[in-house]
Amino acid sequence: MIEIIPAIDIIEGKCVRLSQGDYSKKKVYNEDPLEVAKKFEDHGLKRLHLVDLDGAKANRIINYKVLERLASRTSLIIDFGGGLKSDNDLQIAFDSGAKMVTGGSIAVKNPDVFKQWIEKYGETSIILGADCRDNLISINGWTENTGEDIFSFIEYWRKQGITKVICTDISKDGMLEGPNIDLYKKIRKQIPEIHLIASGGISCIEDVEKLEAADIPGVIMGKAIYEGKIDLREL
Repeated sequence: MIEIIPAIDIIEGKCVRLSQGDYSKKKVYNEDPLEVAKKFEDHGLKRLHLVDLDGAKANRIINYKVLERLASRTSLIIDFGGGLKSDNDLQIAFDSGAKMVTGGSIAVKNPDVFKQWIEKYGETSIILGADCRDNLISINGWTENTGEDIFSFIEYWRKQGITKVICTDISKDGMLEGPNIDLYKKIRKQIPEIHLIASGGISCIEDVEKLEAADIPGVIMGKAIYEGKIDLREL
């Protein structure tokens, strides 16, 4: 069964969603992320994908107090991303309660440090963030296109020990138009060893069923829940 992972994105301590990663297209859904997280927990969900959007822009962890609050007051298994650029950032994230961290920009900008993280914390704790636009990797809060092909990017890091990858199609994210299933199928076909988590574009429960039928191991969703397109009871 496909793993359901709800997402909470944080700006200035609030639960928000962007459209296609555009910070100017921000919508605040709740002033208190803990209230949102508890609702997920109450409906039997076990995981949470928590993104520090302030940190992603600032290139350092910012909203670790939100992480600490959610980790200490729920039983959700939290993976945390956004702005993790140094050993200190990583330590703060783990000390604040993250069970896993997601690194994307650092895997491009400072691969030696990212390799050290994999070696030190292991494949169960470090997730590769592979965010792409037109199949090319984007970093730094999706503000910078690298020109690097997503397939070679994931394959390279698989060889370095990565086993879990969150792949977001930026063009789909927050648009409620359905996920890029063809992309995920291609990744699964070319790199079947990877535990692939799809992200971006989920609009209804049928999208989740299509991903499951395509043998995608996990899916992250946010806006579809916040906009009432998917009922938590269905999940």
